[in-house]
Amino acid sequence: MLLKRKIVIPLLLLLLGFQNLHAQDSTLMGTTIKWDLVKCIDYAKKNNIQINTLRLSQLTSQQEYLLAKAARLPGLSGSASQNFAHANNNNGNGGGGSGFTASGSYSLNSSVTLYNGNYINNTILQKNLAVQSANLSIIQQENDATLQVTQAYLTILLDKENIIFDTDQVNTSRAQVKLEQQRYDVGSVARAALIQLQAQQATDQYTLISAQNAERGDILTLKQLLVLPSDVDFDISKPDTIAAIDSITAFHDVERIALTNRPEVKNGELAVKISQYDVEKAKAGYKPTLTAGGSLNSGYVSGQGGIFPGQLNSNFNQQVGVTLAVPIFTKRVVKTQVEEAKIQVDQSQLDLRNTKITLSQTVERAYINVENAKSQYNAAFEEYKFNKESYRIASEQLKVGVANTVDFLLQKTLFVQSQQIFIQAKYNELLTLKIYDFYRGIPIKL
Repeated sequence: MLLKRKIVIPLLLLLLGFQNLHAQDSTLMGTTIKWDLVKCIDYAKKNNIQINTLRLSQLTSQQEYLLAKAARLPGLSGSASQNFAHANNNNGNGGGGSGFTASGSYSLNSSVTLYNGNYINNTILQKNLAVQSANLSIIQQENDATLQVTQAYLTILLDKENIIFDTDQVNTSRAQVKLEQQRYDVGSVARAALIQLQAQQATDQYTLISAQNAERGDILTLKQLLVLPSDVDFDISKPDTIAAIDSITAFHDVERIALTNRPEVKNGELAVKISQYDVEKAKAGYKPTLTAGGSLNSGYVSGQGGIFPGQLNSNFNQQVGVTLAVPIFTKRVVKTQVEEAKIQVDQSQLDLRNTKITLSQTVERAYINVENAKSQYNAAFEEYKFNKESYRIASEQLKVGVANTVDFLLQKTLFVQSQQIFIQAKYNELLTLKIYDFYRGIPIKL
């Protein structure tokens, strides 16, 4: 898995997006930090753009839930109007005049739904499930971010260990070239042998520089995953020890735990329940609606007898009533809504089934990866152990001048290759184990 850096790093950048750089923590700008894996994961969970977007969606779901609960309450509205009119008056005898008339009306209206086929209650229950679903979506995105950060973190650890070994190789090559130069100066070896060791030193130096460049690139990738400011001097802290795999939990045990506890499965189950409430809400269209209402109103017109307060009192009236609306023929609107809601239930159940199948396959793949990584690590360790000893013997022979340069360089190449394979196998084993354990609910830490 770690062998595929050229594929993994662009994928991580694509998943997270460069737009994350716009949501950086200003308190860290210009600082120097060195974090372990747990700190990196915690920081990513707090600052990841996708996670914070889902948190805002969760707040929206919470507001929709409160709105659904408020539908049980009566509504109250008030209105007031004030008018002024001007008219020419004519008494029928040729006389005339003009005057102003003032009028006003005032009212309070209230209504409450007493029964609507349980539509309001079903909406409340459905919105409550939507809030739970939003919370699970946050957890699911946190899980994805955790795996991305873990992979990026372990890639940097691999780079650092490669740099240690490559630096040691460069120092060894320099010492070998210096010794061979002394031998060449006194004429005990041919120039070709010296040039071969010098070429090997240049190769080792190039390998070291490549490893250092890879580390810088991978640190940048992790910084972008963490949404750190660009001027932060960031590095990771190395764990004291990295233990090999002792045992692997049985696949079916991990699969059962994952299918029971993973947020994507719980979210799929909630999606089925949410769509079932849509069916019940659609069926409410077949049922009558009973609404109670009441109103208070009054008004006045100037010039029609009585003063303003007196008219308001004499014109004050109150009204209370109930309204029953019974659907008789809806031109198949309600039936279509019900059938479409049932189709959505079937679709949600298919999505849940697909989620479970995908999760089972993912857990099985993680299990196979752990087994493969463990066997590869054991084989790589044996290869590295024997090649290291062979290289040590060849180095000692070169020092005393009894080794052929070509044979020595061949042995060194085999050692370097086995060393790189061993390092990669060690971190690949660690990564696959952490991912597999993560599916059985064990937090990732080193």
